[in-house]
Amino acid sequence: MSTPDIRAVCASALAPVLDGKGSLNALDSALESAGVEGRDRGLAKALCFGVCRTLPRLEALSKILLRQSFKRRDQDIQALLLLGLYQLLYMRVPPHAAVGETAGAARALGKGWATRVLNGCLRRFQRDTQALQAQVDRDPSIALLHPEWMLTRWREAWPDDWRELAEANNQPGPMTLRVNRRHVDRETYLARLRDAGLAADPTPYAPDGVTLQEACDVRALPGFSEGAVSVQDEAAQLTAPLLEPTLATTPGARVLDACSAPGGKTAHLLEAFDLELTALDSDAERLGRVDATLTRLGLEATTLAADASRLEWWDEQPFDAVLLDAPCSGTGVIRRHPDIKRLRRPSDIRELAALQARLLDTLWMTLAPGGTLLYATCSVMPEENVDQIAAFLARTPDASADELNVDWGRPAGAGRQLLPRIEGHDGFFYARLRKTTA
Repeated sequence: MSTPDIRAVCASALAPVLDGKGSLNALDSALESAGVEGRDRGLAKALCFGVCRTLPRLEALSKILLRQSFKRRDQDIQALLLLGLYQLLYMRVPPHAAVGETAGAARALGKGWATRVLNGCLRRFQRDTQALQAQVDRDPSIALLHPEWMLTRWREAWPDDWRELAEANNQPGPMTLRVNRRHVDRETYLARLRDAGLAADPTPYAPDGVTLQEACDVRALPGFSEGAVSVQDEAAQLTAPLLEPTLATTPGARVLDACSAPGGKTAHLLEAFDLELTALDSDAERLGRVDATLTRLGLEATTLAADASRLEWWDEQPFDAVLLDAPCSGTGVIRRHPDIKRLRRPSDIRELAALQARLLDTLWMTLAPGGTLLYATCSVMPEENVDQIAAFLARTPDASADELNVDWGRPAGAGRQLLPRIEGHDGFFYARLRKTTA
């Protein structure tokens, strides 16, 4: 079996992202189908994520370098050009290899005609690199590697923090673990990591969290296959502690995780409390990941493929607690999903806010009097967070918000907002709502 051309595989994976019709979520399966393994797999991921992370700048440079844009059917060639620029700007690949092997990858895509064009563009960039970079970086949105509309929204919402927010998005997130307290406590697991030669620190806010100083393959983590630990950002790990006042005092509580896939928060709740948990998700394929996670961790829940904005699935038995980790713009996790900068549109925010409102109204009906609904998003957009909860409280007479006495994030109306931090947590929003008993 011949060795796949890594750059050609990456270009094919990036082409639908550039076209706005695909995401990096499909990258793993694309690499597997192409037979990319081992170190080449790591290189391919670094290339694809890096291109998406720096896309505004790379695209601005490519517009200057090309006399004429490639046709839409040649998005894979455009992707090769971006891959070449990324290697020259941000990687330690020898320049002759970055140019020669990237241009040559056009042949592997059956488009040998593009080799000369790519060679010419990349060699011109090598000659004029300083001047070309200075030219595109005059635009602040390009220098900060974000779409202008996002930066405009953040300037309005976070006038003192928007630049830091964007800069955090431009750095890869750290690898953070959640220790399964049913197997081992955090201090003991930190010692196991040290014995394995893996340096790590406890997370400052999440009681079960550990952040590795360098990312590694999960297979290198002690006890991973036995369920001792899972990969999960610190911000996502704050869900279980926020439900502790309700769940720690109610063994066997009925709990609904309404948008549960891929299952990290589901598993954390089951690790922390004794529950009767129903995990719902509208995507049956993604729900399969919840089942796989629970199996690895030795946990049990009822999983249902159903739309949480409708109640056909509900047996009319109320829940003591509902977790609504709502579908959102993902603008708090851009560093882990940099293709969001390409795929998200301003109109998406309004549409997502309308969906979140429907989910809140519908799921509120499933909550028992005195019960708790925890609303969460991985967004930093006020429309999906502080404004969303304010509107819900205004139209829902039997709802009130708990004050969150925590040492993380910042007050945001009735909830709490975390902005992404370099080497720290992702961006998240939480609000804890209670149903009155009267």
